[in-house]
Amino acid sequence: MHRSFLSRERTVAPPGFPRWLVPPAAIAVHMCIGQVYGFSVFNKPLAAELAVPISNVQWAYQIALMMLGISAAVFGKWVERSGPRKTMLASCLCFCGGLLISALAVKIKSIPLLLFGYGFVGGIGLGLGYISPVSTLVKWFPDRPGMATGMAIMGFGGGALIGSPLGQELMKRFASGADTGAMMTFVTMAGLYSLSMIFGALLVRVPAEDWKPDGYVPSTRNNAMITTANVAVDTAWKTPQFWLLWTVLCMNVSAGIGVLGRAADMCQDMFSVDAAIGAGFAGLLSIFNMGGRFLWSSVSDFTGRRQVYCLYFILGALLYALLPWTQHSQSKIIFVIAAALIISMYGGGFATIPAYLKDMFGTYQVGAIHGRLITAWSVAAVIGPSLINGLYDRRVAAGVPKAEAYNGTFYIMVGVLMIGLIANLLVRPVDPKHHRRS
Repeated sequence: MHRSFLSRERTVAPPGFPRWLVPPAAIAVHMCIGQVYGFSVFNKPLAAELAVPISNVQWAYQIALMMLGISAAVFGKWVERSGPRKTMLASCLCFCGGLLISALAVKIKSIPLLLFGYGFVGGIGLGLGYISPVSTLVKWFPDRPGMATGMAIMGFGGGALIGSPLGQELMKRFASGADTGAMMTFVTMAGLYSLSMIFGALLVRVPAEDWKPDGYVPSTRNNAMITTANVAVDTAWKTPQFWLLWTVLCMNVSAGIGVLGRAADMCQDMFSVDAAIGAGFAGLLSIFNMGGRFLWSSVSDFTGRRQVYCLYFILGALLYALLPWTQHSQSKIIFVIAAALIISMYGGGFATIPAYLKDMFGTYQVGAIHGRLITAWSVAAVIGPSLINGLYDRRVAAGVPKAEAYNGTFYIMVGVLMIGLIANLLVRPVDPKHHRRS
């Protein structure tokens, strides 16, 4: 009975099921696992609790994002076979279980256990919870795939909007003496997030095989970049298009992920503001990360995916080149605006890539293809934070003021985005020889 309830067959929607119930289910999961973007508020409390540098604590964040991509690639086919309900519940067990292990790590003062709990176990939960709602929504909204993936991934980007202030407020309530309150904060968040994720798993449905929206007629709009064919995952990942899009995502993520991971600290260091303002800045970036995922991916339904990625890379590079000037001139408002736009396009890149994959490879096994592609996220989770953290630490050790220690990295990000631009411009339609025979 239990196995039957979790099976994909039991989640097939009956005739007349309103597809607009599926986005709330996806967001209920993504808003929880998106807490990873609010991890920066735990940097200093955990460093104090565990008596280690912040850069050591940041490895929990990096490992979690590395495992997101790895687990999505490894379990991509299983996700397609099992359906969203079973996958979302598995995500809940791993992600919330990782928070509980993290609480134990704080209690026994163990950095390796924190990396295992939040990074490894929680990261698997991220991967499972990330791809299942996205592939489900692509199938429900073939008429607006960019908007559909934007709705789901918007929730992930907005995770810090809830997670950052929630974590900070809970730590204030639970703090006592040398105890920062991080342990009980992890326990409480695990309980709250599990309720939301279970709700999403119970609500979600998949469309019947022959289902189409009323009045929908598939059309390529005479656009060779949008296919009506399908490519299997084991074929797709051997095509040049797959690896060009892998590079596109990797460069886009590398250019934004390090900034998000150090957002609160960066704001404090560059402009000598207190922790509350730093946390507020991290929350503001979360709003733009979230909004950009919906806005830019929706725009791509009209402009095309390749065109909107060109905008991400060109405008993003110009804005990164502007950031060091804002620090020297102490132009806080311009810094905030530039960083917010950068992060909105970082989020937009995440939300647009599933629709880009659907255009290239069709809807068949698009979730599994997406799972393999976001191994680019795993690589970027090393590149981006390492550039921010590593260069920052070396420059501070060399006597560079903290306020200026990030500036060199900003110029490197310009080069990273130019690599992404070149890869994006090289994308062409998939050769018909790779198309799946019905």
